[in-house]
Amino acid sequence: MLLEDKVIIVSGVGPGLGREVAAAAVRDGASVMISARRQANLEAAAAEIDPDRKTVAWKVTDICDEAQCEALVEAALQRYGRVDGLVNVAAMDSVIGGLAGGDVGAWRQTLDTNVIGTLQMVRATVPALKEAGGGSIVFIGSQTTFWPAPLTPQLIYGASKGALASAVWFLNRELGPSRIRVNTVVPTWMWGPPVEGYVEYMVQSEGITKEEAIGRITGPMPLGEIPSDGDVADAVTFFLSDRARMITAQTLFVNAGEFPH
Repeated sequence: MLLEDKVIIVSGVGPGLGREVAAAAVRDGASVMISARRQANLEAAAAEIDPDRKTVAWKVTDICDEAQCEALVEAALQRYGRVDGLVNVAAMDSVIGGLAGGDVGAWRQTLDTNVIGTLQMVRATVPALKEAGGGSIVFIGSQTTFWPAPLTPQLIYGASKGALASAVWFLNRELGPSRIRVNTVVPTWMWGPPVEGYVEYMVQSEGITKEEAIGRITGPMPLGEIPSDGDVADAVTFFLSDRARMITAQTLFVNAGEFPH
């Protein structure tokens, strides 16, 4: 198995991508410490992925609080004895719009969560990765950083993920000598609860069929299908695995060919 005997921390576990990443890691042999701000989401994910509670543990964590990030890593060490990887899924992506009429307070909250919060989570995890002899950190990027989507303008979200794309280059230089790899997986639309909800919104608000709504999304995708949360999770587990041992500071798009980069 790709991740046999590895211990992975996953931030931002809810009903979407975070849960799928945790499930894929367990499927591939890892033990996982999952985190999010909502206890109910964590309890539900843990029960679904690992009913016996042998390979999944959880801790409520707000990545904007540095002490909580450190406590999460300590909980993983106490439960499993080591940490081999970190997947940064936690993010604020709900601020829609461009420059005109933008809520500056919401912009600051997005940047504080997506940039500062993520880097705090990384900094808290690095000592444990060094103790393990190295490891893998995976960021979840956004295609809006490279190609703003016309259907959902997300100026500040794309900018925040762009900041993390830049941070990867610095982290590569700083952490590489400790055998810590840092890579980014960039999804497009992902077929999971958020996109399913958006499709239903288009159906109800515009009076179109579900097939028509999906067609608007898949139109620019040569493969003609919306990637699933699971497709993105599989790319993440590859970066976490030893099969990617010589891959760092790279960006992998999981987008059905929508935006060749």
